[in-house]
Amino acid sequence: MSTVTELWVNRGDYRETKIVESPGRAITDGEIRVRIEKFGLTSNNVSYAVSGDMIGYWNYYPADDPWGKVPVWGIGEVVESNAFDITVGERLYGFFPMSSEVILTVGSVQPGAFMDASPHRVELPPLYNQYRRTGNEPNFLQAMEAERCLLFPLFMTSFVLYDYFVDNDYFGAEQIVIGSVSSKTGFGLAELLKKDGAKCVIGVTSANNIAFVESLGCCDQTVIYGNESDIDPSVPTAYVDMSGNAKLTETLHTLLGDNIVESCMVGATHWEKRGRVKDLPGAKPTFFFAPGQIAKRDKEWGPGVLWDKGSEAGVEIAKKVSGEISVEDVIGAKAAANIWKAMLNNQISPSRGLLVSIGKG
Repeated sequence: MSTVTELWVNRGDYRETKIVESPGRAITDGEIRVRIEKFGLTSNNVSYAVSGDMIGYWNYYPADDPWGKVPVWGIGEVVESNAFDITVGERLYGFFPMSSEVILTVGSVQPGAFMDASPHRVELPPLYNQYRRTGNEPNFLQAMEAERCLLFPLFMTSFVLYDYFVDNDYFGAEQIVIGSVSSKTGFGLAELLKKDGAKCVIGVTSANNIAFVESLGCCDQTVIYGNESDIDPSVPTAYVDMSGNAKLTETLHTLLGDNIVESCMVGATHWEKRGRVKDLPGAKPTFFFAPGQIAKRDKEWGPGVLWDKGSEAGVEIAKKVSGEISVEDVIGAKAAANIWKAMLNNQISPSRGLLVSIGKG
């Protein structure tokens, strides 16, 4: 039996990690063993940790208290199967732990995907219980494994956010401000809004990242943190917070007042600056729950239609920005722990794409 190597994170101190090695167990009826070949590590995973208790991300792959397994999007290969219709050698794309392998319980199976049916996951958002069977997908998509790990989950969130704005007629906003626009979800949203003809897309970023953002050409105006007064306060404005920076939210609400017509909290790139915001002028800041918008569209359009539209959009954005992102292989659990801490410390340039393999090195 193989040895399973995992990276656990302290749920009370995200910088504290430990490498856990244990013997793999035998699989039972309905289960498959998946070797996790690679996964993307981005600021999105920091957001999963920060909102892990609120959304339930820690519950997908439970660990002993006070530890947790941060979920990631990756590619795996089935190396053992006791499940009907899932064969050894199949490649899967989906929600995995930071681990060398994982055992999944196969529920409903379709030609292109199956659902994990583990009892502890039944009440969790089903979006993250679906695993794509990539061998049944078009060749061009099968060739984009790195992009799927690094970009597609983020661009899917970008698309769901974009659809949320379209669904609500942009809340009457004449400009949309995106905090931490250098994040992949941030510039993905900016790209979609600009393509849709949004009147004015404004990105807020650090001085270090402004050249990267401007190279993408997805914003009508780029503002450096501290220069928020450069934003026109006289027009209806929607704010999308990718940073989780409570101070920035307060600054923008104070600056624009009642002209803030929507304030949408999404990410946590500035996770240490998060905090409660209340009694601010303008629209009340609310947390954006992407599975909620997906569920709404599944009822209106049919199951999976929004996902397919978002995937198509993600492919196009990935093709456009691939030349601006350098993919780096991170090999082994120790290297993964180091890069996780660097990400928490905001030391990772947005132009770096980190593709991690725990089972090597």
